[in-house]
Amino acid sequence: MARIKGALMTRKRRNKTLKLAKGYYGSKARLFKTAKQAVMKSGNYAYIGRKQKKRDFRRLWITRISAGCKANGMNYSTFINGLNKAGVALNRKMLSEIAIADPAAFTALTEQAKAALK
Repeated sequence: MARIKGALMTRKRRNKTLKLAKGYYGSKARLFKTAKQAVMKSGNYAYIGRKQKKRDFRRLWITRISAGCKANGMNYSTFINGLNKAGVALNRKMLSEIAIADPAAFTALTEQAKAALK
């Protein structure tokens, strides 16, 4: 039986890593060892970034809602508390879209929140 060497699979595996490292600067795109390290690190950054994106968007939505609340003489925390007591089940993404696109509807929501707090 002929001896099977790993040259073909090794080359495939290395080419796959080098393909992922395409566009990197200098030896990170050309040498397997440094490319492998760069690809592993970029994978970690991508994983962390997917989590951070959720945080960043939530922070943006809260900032927009807070600006809308300030325009109606209320702060963010009392607004959210009032909505919860009023039984309004809108998430922060939708509230921020309403605050931007339809200020009159957002004013109605703030009035509803104020009424629930009294």
